[in-house]
Amino acid sequence: MTGVNLVNTLAVLLIVTSLLVVESRKPRLSAKLYSLQSFVLVLIFLSLAVFMHAKPLYIWAVTALLTKVILVPWILLRALRKVGDAEEPGTLLSPAATLIVAAIFVGLSFLIVTPFHTEAILKLKPALAVSIAHFLLGLLCILTRRNAVKQILGYCLMENGSHLTLAFMAFNAPETVEIGIVTDAIFAVLIMCVIAKSLFRVTGTLDTDELTSLKG
Repeated sequence: MTGVNLVNTLAVLLIVTSLLVVESRKPRLSAKLYSLQSFVLVLIFLSLAVFMHAKPLYIWAVTALLTKVILVPWILLRALRKVGDAEEPGTLLSPAATLIVAAIFVGLSFLIVTPFHTEAILKLKPALAVSIAHFLLGLLCILTRRNAVKQILGYCLMENGSHLTLAFMAFNAPETVEIGIVTDAIFAVLIMCVIAKSLFRVTGTLDTDELTSLKG
């Protein structure tokens, strides 16, 4: 298997794991699946580093391994130990509808990348399209899921999608860019976990429809 085929195959696997994160009814399982999905992202970074001779991506891979595969899931699982692992109270879309929307996102993303003719990404258009679709799938998770932790995971999916897009488009960016990305993500997850625990403390549930109870 060539480097191009490997990256494109891993990108498809990224979408599959994202759908598992979104559709899992148990937030704890979704957090573990997110860790698995982030490991796939690390493999993509390593493959790109070898295929594109991009040494900065080795640093990206190590950083993503420490933060996305280990630290962020640990923060989420630690929060869930305090608030419980109740199933989602409900969703706006059924699993079948989510699959249809995900397919639409992938098709739309391919249309978006069609005009791109940069030599560095010419053979990686499928993977680039998947990274954009991945971002949109994270947004879909935030908009359609009522469980606060699942919405945090939706943000994490969006961040992974934008991170992968940046790896394709600007893999030679200074290391400070990578540090800024992961630092923002970690602090965002920490803040959202604090809000989720406040929601649970006041309402006894992680249903975001109950957020109005936090007013005042």
